[in-house]
Amino acid sequence: MATSTGPARICVTNAKGGTGKTTVAINVAGALSERGRDVLFVDLDPQGNATEGLGLLDEYDAAPPTLFDVLTDGGQRDRLADLVVEHPEMDVVPSNIDMLQAERELTIADLVARATDGDVDIDPDALSALAVNVTTDTVSGGHALDTLDDALGHVEDDYDYVVVDSPPFYGKLTDTGIYATQNILVPALTEATSERAIELLVDQMTALERQTDITVDTLGVVANRVETTGEDEAMLEWFEAVFADDPVWEVRKRVALQRAFSAGESIFAYDPTVDMADVFLDIAADLDRQFGYAEAPA
Repeated sequence: MATSTGPARICVTNAKGGTGKTTVAINVAGALSERGRDVLFVDLDPQGNATEGLGLLDEYDAAPPTLFDVLTDGGQRDRLADLVVEHPEMDVVPSNIDMLQAERELTIADLVARATDGDVDIDPDALSALAVNVTTDTVSGGHALDTLDDALGHVEDDYDYVVVDSPPFYGKLTDTGIYATQNILVPALTEATSERAIELLVDQMTALERQTDITVDTLGVVANRVETTGEDEAMLEWFEAVFADDPVWEVRKRVALQRAFSAGESIFAYDPTVDMADVFLDIAADLDRQFGYAEAPA
């Protein structure tokens, strides 16, 4: 994890639904902003939950070009800056309704790349004919998971951090977000079903690393919506054991976090006196430490 060649990049990811992934992503980004960092937030989820949670619903219905075009059309990678929307706490690349087609398009692009590379015996031109934007002359290499990585290269010099909110499922779109960041922050509920979700996460990271020859680092686990039950305590112990080399933070269940989401802002803009704000500041401080940033600006 180096910051000398660009901003710190983080993908907040967990394929299990209902973990509060987007709430965690928004409040981690808000905490980094509170510490004086310049943050670009990228909503990679086709459902646009983070776009809604940052009060940008109009952008979800915006006309093309959108994030879909930037990710799937090789000729539009340099247009990401045109999509950036200012928010009082951070800059945002919103999701868009067109992103509902992104998983299919990126799957075709990846197959085209593999067919062109000779990895699969399919006519790449026949594959690209099934796509909206993908063409054989805009896909190269053994995979097509580098689209967000390429697009961020056109804007990232203005930021200290890029925070990517991934979809709540594993596929090419999530792989694209993880490939671009190569660092993951994992929100998880303190319930037994999280064990299987973490196992799937490990399997997904292993497969992605093998396919693309990268190393994905785990920055920590955010145990979310923690309550005072025996199951919660047992799962916290399990997280500590499984992620023995990584920090585990506890975010207690607070109505104010949902109210901040509904208000289109992080807890720091909504009500910084809420006790969980300190936990998110601890996360931000630890991320600064991990990425080698100096103390927060005055």
